[in-house]
Amino acid sequence: GVLGSGDFARSLAVRLVCSGFKVVVGSRNPKRKASLFPAAAEVTFQAEAVKKADVIFVAIFREHYSTLCDLADVLVGKILVDVSNNTEINHHKESNAEYLASLFPACTVVKAFNVVSAWTLQSGARDGNKQVLICSNNQEAKRIVAEIAQVMGFTPVDMGCMSSACEIENIPLRLLPAWKIPIFLALGLFLCFFTYNLIRQVIHPYIREQKNKLYKIPIEVVNTTLPCVSYVMLSLVYLPGVLAACSQLYYGTKYRRFPDWLDQWLQHRKQIGLLSFFCAALHAVYSLCLPMRRSHRYLLIETAVKQAVEKKMTIWVEEEVWRMEIYISVGIIALGLLSLLAITSLPSIANSLNWREFSFIQ
Repeated sequence: GVLGSGDFARSLAVRLVCSGFKVVVGSRNPKRKASLFPAAAEVTFQAEAVKKADVIFVAIFREHYSTLCDLADVLVGKILVDVSNNTEINHHKESNAEYLASLFPACTVVKAFNVVSAWTLQSGARDGNKQVLICSNNQEAKRIVAEIAQVMGFTPVDMGCMSSACEIENIPLRLLPAWKIPIFLALGLFLCFFTYNLIRQVIHPYIREQKNKLYKIPIEVVNTTLPCVSYVMLSLVYLPGVLAACSQLYYGTKYRRFPDWLDQWLQHRKQIGLLSFFCAALHAVYSLCLPMRRSHRYLLIETAVKQAVEKKMTIWVEEEVWRMEIYISVGIIALGLLSLLAITSLPSIANSLNWREFSFIQ
């Protein structure tokens, strides 16, 4: 059974029907909403839908839970699956699932499917996150909902008892929780190196020689800054491992807890490494675009004119040519190695490697 007629309720009904379940939808206006649901799903009044179903997905907002109180007698002994989310983290003292359970103590409430989007339900699990986080105080109810999730093509994950519902409801509201510190770190490093390069390449020549080189800011100064950020970030990936090893050697045990700052640093290594790769990749793109700049063409023509005026047949410098060829070649190899590290840090790739293979790549 599905109570509700919103986007999520419609997507849920479609996915359940496609998975072979018999679905009955409960709505306050069944005649008006029937056309929104698949023909195989029966759309009727809420009271009738509740009578015909043993497992009922409550796809309505928390504010409307109280409207179901008239159905309390019919809901006795049913499994209610709460799929709701909040608009703010920890908006209420108790989770939506716990609130629903308090309204219907004679029912078994299961928190599930709230981390799955309506689009994922419509498109199938292949186009979105396959995990369905489930929690409840009743093991049998969790097992039933987990089996439904598996038949629908998802991977059920048991998150324990109902006290975990608050954490599960907060998950869709979090914005890159593991990335905030690495992103601020990268931005801080970028700002420092950008300021240094701006002074060195633009402000200093203007003060000393009255040369206007502001045109360098969008491409050249940024391009000089990106590799600096990249290699510092990469060093910050491996430095905490060294510090952790030194700590274990100093205390003579690997079971002593690390300081909080080192523990947090170790947990953010993957994100720091991926940001390092991102900066390196941008540096490669910026470098390829250097000859495309209008300023570069003007300087090239100016050099050619000077050479013609001075009647020089060639300005070839063997040492500079070899230095630049080797420099670019080593840079390409370095970017390739960093790409390998970035790819193997992705969960889908890392899970296919054993510890020895992963250590070998590192």
